[in-house]
Amino acid sequence: MAISYPFWLGGVAASMAASCTHPLDAVKVRMQTLESAPGSARPSTVSVIRSSISQSGFRSLYAGLTASLMRQMSYSLVRLGSYEKMKEYLSRNGRPSTLQLLLAASLAGGLGGIAGNPADIILVRMTSDLVRRPEQRYNYSNAVAGLVRLLKSEGIRGLGRGLGTNTTRAVLMNASQVCSYDLFKSKLLHRTLPIVDYKLKDNLLTHFLASCLAGTVATTVCSPADVLRSRVMATSSKTSVSQVLVRSFREEGITFLFKGWTPAFVRLGPNTVLLFVFFEQLKKAWKQTP
Repeated sequence: MAISYPFWLGGVAASMAASCTHPLDAVKVRMQTLESAPGSARPSTVSVIRSSISQSGFRSLYAGLTASLMRQMSYSLVRLGSYEKMKEYLSRNGRPSTLQLLLAASLAGGLGGIAGNPADIILVRMTSDLVRRPEQRYNYSNAVAGLVRLLKSEGIRGLGRGLGTNTTRAVLMNASQVCSYDLFKSKLLHRTLPIVDYKLKDNLLTHFLASCLAGTVATTVCSPADVLRSRVMATSSKTSVSQVLVRSFREEGITFLFKGWTPAFVRLGPNTVLLFVFFEQLKKAWKQTP
């Protein structure tokens, strides 16, 4: 019988991971929302990092950290907690099939996307402020203050800005990250690494390898929805997803859908590794709790 873990455990693990990788998330959002002049080369990851540090110092890489933690304790808490509960239920009748896990991860991701949408808006705005003109900046002092200002200026409807693209991204993320992690982990367990002749067990090495593969899959699958989400949430105007899509495609071509892929991978790869390593260790600690 599957062990029942606390619903909040995944949110704590995700918050721990986000605390380590937040600077990479900030750079990714800035690359996705930074508008390039027509005909000019798009900024590289290194140039965005240099620009951020030169303008506001190293602290600029941690802008929006409070929003990131708020996001993890809403979005990630729900998506990981829901998935674990669904997997626990499905495991009552034996080992769940790949399709069942995929559907469970997709549903849990959608729920997480809805729960975390307000925090996602604040996060995108706080991390992208540095690449805006001074008069266009939001200047939220922290996530809670940003949420209050968002409600005052845009009302309840403002909390749903970009909800469609964010939920789509959350579904893709959970299906490609969480589900693929479970699949890679199950495939790797008890396999023998040919070079060192080492049989993999349910330990840190297996968790690391499975999460690396899951991070690569998730970055590629989620990139288009991630770019659209960032661009829709970064504005307070009534620009629709279709308008953003058409304008971006016209000005930048189809490659805009993978803009920021490198920092997204550099961020999501370590984030996925840390997330599942922390999550597995928290589960282990919980099992050992009397």
